[in-house]
Amino acid sequence: MDLKSKIRNIPDFPKKGIVFRDISTLLQDKEAFNHAVDRLAERYLDKKIDMVAAIESRGFIFGGALADRMDAGFVPVRKLGKLPYETVKKDYTLEYGYATLEMHKDAIEAGQRVLIVDDLIATGGTLLATCGLVEKVGGTVAGIAVLIELSFLKGREKFSKYDFHSIIQYESE
Repeated sequence: MDLKSKIRNIPDFPKKGIVFRDISTLLQDKEAFNHAVDRLAERYLDKKIDMVAAIESRGFIFGGALADRMDAGFVPVRKLGKLPYETVKKDYTLEYGYATLEMHKDAIEAGQRVLIVDDLIATGGTLLATCGLVEKVGGTVAGIAVLIELSFLKGREKFSKYDFHSIIQYESE
């Protein structure tokens, strides 16, 4: 299935010169969504994943489905101030500025194997921060899975020490 054809391109969003890759059209197509989850999962099914950590908010869509497929727990990684219990925090840079991610400090046990999931990698800041959170609490990053990779931004280069997997690549804006 050509998953790239299921992505809607929205020019000049959120600002002029940016092409937003809208996954809502893929999500609305049950066969495409199911196929995308299968493709994300297949690489990690034999990796003994204990937890799937997914990044707010579109990463939650794929992370929950992957946790179910992989018989693993689910860990939400959220923006600052959204989690009610004690957290660990990590600052990171975005294409458009700076932000902080956090995760409950007891979400992952030392030694657990964690698959980190998001819908898209641009420069890699959010994924790198999430790796830092997982490792800070003693988890092992067993892999990083994303639906879309903006290859021209070279975010993948930050993850040479991890098992990194993307399904759809865009070579240019």
